[in-house]
Amino acid sequence: MPQPQERSLPDRSFRLRARLVAGVFCAICFTGLAARLAWLQLVSEDWYTQRALGQQLQDTVVPADRGKIYSADGMVLASNASCWTLRASPREMPEDKLELAAQSLAHILDLDAADLLEKFSDRSSNDCLLRYRVDRDTADAVRSFCEDNGVTGIRINQDTKRWYPEGTFLASVLGFTNVDNAGVSGLELEYDQVLTGENGLVLTAVNAWGYTLEQSYAVEQPPVEGDSLVLTIDSNIQRYLENALGYAVQEHSAAARGVGIVLDVNTGAVLAMATTPAYDPNQPRIIYDDTARAAVDALTGEERSAALQLAQQTQWRNKAVSDLYEPGSVFKLITCAAALDAGAIAPTDTFVCGESISVSGTRFHCANRRRHGVQTVTEALMNSCNQSFIQIGARLGKEAFCDYFAAFGLRGATGIDLPAEPTKSFYYTADRMGPVELASCSFGQSSKVSYIGMAAAVAAIVNGGRLMRPYVVSEIRSADGSVVSQTQPNCTRQVIKPEISAIMCQMMEAVVTSGGGQNAQIAGYRVGGKSGTSQKLDSDDPKARIASFVAVAPINDPQMLCLICIDEPHSWTTAGGTIAAPVCAEVLEQALVYRGVPRTAVPESAETTAELPPDGDSFTGE
Repeated sequence: MPQPQERSLPDRSFRLRARLVAGVFCAICFTGLAARLAWLQLVSEDWYTQRALGQQLQDTVVPADRGKIYSADGMVLASNASCWTLRASPREMPEDKLELAAQSLAHILDLDAADLLEKFSDRSSNDCLLRYRVDRDTADAVRSFCEDNGVTGIRINQDTKRWYPEGTFLASVLGFTNVDNAGVSGLELEYDQVLTGENGLVLTAVNAWGYTLEQSYAVEQPPVEGDSLVLTIDSNIQRYLENALGYAVQEHSAAARGVGIVLDVNTGAVLAMATTPAYDPNQPRIIYDDTARAAVDALTGEERSAALQLAQQTQWRNKAVSDLYEPGSVFKLITCAAALDAGAIAPTDTFVCGESISVSGTRFHCANRRRHGVQTVTEALMNSCNQSFIQIGARLGKEAFCDYFAAFGLRGATGIDLPAEPTKSFYYTADRMGPVELASCSFGQSSKVSYIGMAAAVAAIVNGGRLMRPYVVSEIRSADGSVVSQTQPNCTRQVIKPEISAIMCQMMEAVVTSGGGQNAQIAGYRVGGKSGTSQKLDSDDPKARIASFVAVAPINDPQMLCLICIDEPHSWTTAGGTIAAPVCAEVLEQALVYRGVPRTAVPESAETTAELPPDGDSFTGE
C-alpha cells in the first residue's frame, strides 16, 4: 500500500508574508479605531454631550414679560398679569386615581370628563395640556384637590398674560395678543419684536423614564422683559375724544361707527385716536356692539361662524388708519390751497354760483340747489360752494391737481407706525381724468383717502405747508427705563408756501366765524375748520353719508387739529357742520384748557349768518 505524502510546513518566506499581512491589517484596524475615537472625543464631543443632556435633563421654559405700553403722561395702558397653565403627566399619575382626577378636574376646569380620562389613560404620554392661563383661584382649587387626594402628575406652571387695565380705552390703537402672547393687531402687532422679551429656562434632572429625580438639581436662566413703548397719545386728550365721539355716535345712531383723530400739526404726533364703538382687548372675541352681536346671535351653523368672524375683524380694525373714505367738502381745503399755491387763482378772484353748472353735459348743483351768486374764494369756502370749486379746479387743471394730490401724500400710505394702513388710495390719475372727473374731485367726491392721511394733509395746510409724517410711539425704553430710541418729527416735503398757509388759516377761520362751521366756535379761542357731508358712492344705500368736520385751534397759532367723522348717521340731519363740528369744539376746548393755552378775545366776525349754510356735496348730475 502506498504511504500518504506528509504535508510540508510553509517555508520561512511564506510565514513572514502572512505575518506582515496580519500586521498591516491590525495596523489599519487600530488606526481606524483610533481615528474614530479621536473624532468622537474631539470633533463630535458637543453633539454627544447635548444628546446625553437631552436624555438626562428636562427643560422648563419660563416665559418673559412683554414690555409695557405707556401714554405720554405716564399712564400704564398695557401690562402683564400672573396666570397659571395646567399640564398633566399621565405616567406619573396613580392608576387608581385616574377616574377621580378626570371627574374632579373636569368640574374645576369646565372640561369634558371623558376626554380627560382618555388623556390620563395614555400611560405612554408624559405631557398633555389641560388649560391655558387660568386665574389664581382656579389654580389653587386644582392644587388643593391634588394635595387632598394624593394625585400626582399634575403640573401648575406660573405664566403671564397681557393685561389692559383701562379696558376699552384706546383699544383700536393698542390691539391685543393671542394665547402665545404674540401681537395680533395694533401696536402689539406693529412692535411685536420690540415688546417680546427673552424667555428664561429651568433644567431639571430626570431618570430614564422621564420622572423627576428626588435628588435633582436645577439651573435657571432668568427671563428678560421686553422693551416698553411710550406713546404720543395723551390719556386725558384721548378720554376727551372718546367721550365726545361716543356720545355723538350714539346720539346720531351711526351705523358704520365713528372716527376721531387729534394731531399736533407741527410735529405729526398723534395726541388721540379713536374708533367708536370699541372693544375690550382683555376679551377681544366678544362682540361689544349690541346691534352687531344681535345680528350674529340670530344666525346658526356656518353662517353664524362667518358672521362672527366678520364682526370680530370689523371691531378690531383701526378704522382711522386702515379704511378709506370719501372726504367730501373737507377736501375743498386741498383744492383751494393747491390753486392758490400754483397761482391759478388769487384770494380776490370771484366766481359765480347759479342754478347749476354744466361740465361736458353733466350738471352739478350746490346742496339743496342753492344759488350763492358772485363770491370770493373765501366766501366760496364759507358757503362750501360746489360750483365755485368746480371752476377753481378747472383753472388749476388736471395735471396740477393730480400733482398736488400726490404732494399732500394722499395717493398712498402716510407711514404711520400702525399696521394695516393701505398702501394705495382710490384716485384718478391725470391720464384717466376727464372734465367731469376733475369737477367731482375738486369738491371732494370720486376719491377715497385714509382718515389719517386727510388729517395729515390738512395739518400741512395750516402749519406753514410742511407735510409731517404722523407717528404714535415717541420712545422705546428698556426694562431698566433707559431710552433705546426716540422718534423725531419727520417732514416729508414742503407742499405749499408759508404765505399760502397763512392765507388758508384766515379763510378757515372765516368758515367758523361766519360760514358753515359756526358750531365749531370755542369761547376765547380762535378756531378754523371745514365741514363735509360726503356721499358714499360705493354703498348700497343711496342716502348713506359720512358727516365730518376738521378743526384747528388756535388758528392764529396752529397747534392742534381734530378730525371727526361719523359714518352713516341716522338722525334729523347728516350735515357735518351740524353733528360733527360740535364734537371738534368740545374736544379742542378741553384739550386747550388742559394744556394751559390761555383764552383770548376772539375778533367779532364782520358778518354773522342767521342760518348755517349746508355742506355743499352733491355728486348726482342731470
